[in-house]
Amino acid sequence: MGRAFEFRKERKFKRWGNMARVFTRIGKEITIAAKAGGPDPANNPRLRTLIQNARSENMPKENIDRAIKRAVEKDQGDYKELVYEGYGPHGIAILVETATDNNNRTVANIRSYFTKFGGALGTQGSVEFMFDHKCVFKVKGDKPVDLEELELELIDLNVDDVYMDEDEKEDGTIVKQIVIYGAFESYGAVQKYLEENGFELISGGFERIPNVPLKSLSGEQKEAVEKLLNKIEEDDDVQNVYHTMSMAE
Repeated sequence: MGRAFEFRKERKFKRWGNMARVFTRIGKEITIAAKAGGPDPANNPRLRTLIQNARSENMPKENIDRAIKRAVEKDQGDYKELVYEGYGPHGIAILVETATDNNNRTVANIRSYFTKFGGALGTQGSVEFMFDHKCVFKVKGDKPVDLEELELELIDLNVDDVYMDEDEKEDGTIVKQIVIYGAFESYGAVQKYLEENGFELISGGFERIPNVPLKSLSGEQKEAVEKLLNKIEEDDDVQNVYHTMSMAE
């Protein structure tokens, strides 16, 4: 198993604090995808996957439809995807992905968070090289699948990690899922393979995996970094936050 699996063992990606934030984040992604590739899911693979993501999070259909509609309404502002990079307390590298309709507001907010909580917003490229940008898919794993054979099938698509994982739902049920990591640019090819070979897609998207050793901090030091991370994640323009701090106790 590769680095993506090790990273997930080290740090499960934080779930958003409430469903409203989940819906806002996915809604923006749907709007951006519909704007870029058209509002018809049948002709827009990225949109098709995002709608499945939304359904897996129990996002109401009217929310999905509204997000798609926003992409085609002329009086609606466009979301731009911007990445901010910097260092938190104790030298922890932080990368922030945003989707915003007001660049000035977003950069001012992100800079203020770094400054207030003992960090510093950096220039483009200052920490991005510390993270590998990967596509990631989750498919249902309730049927027998030879993971080694599947990985061999996908290796020509630049997939470098395939493993079985479990996701605990809010009602306590455990859902088995196959997690597949590949090169960023392989998203479309991997999605096509999964759809054509009868895999039931749970979600598909992108993640950034640290390619440097995660930094261990003391409890007090970790608390200082987490204050900054939590503040950034609370911002409505923020989609994802990645860092190089070890979450191990």
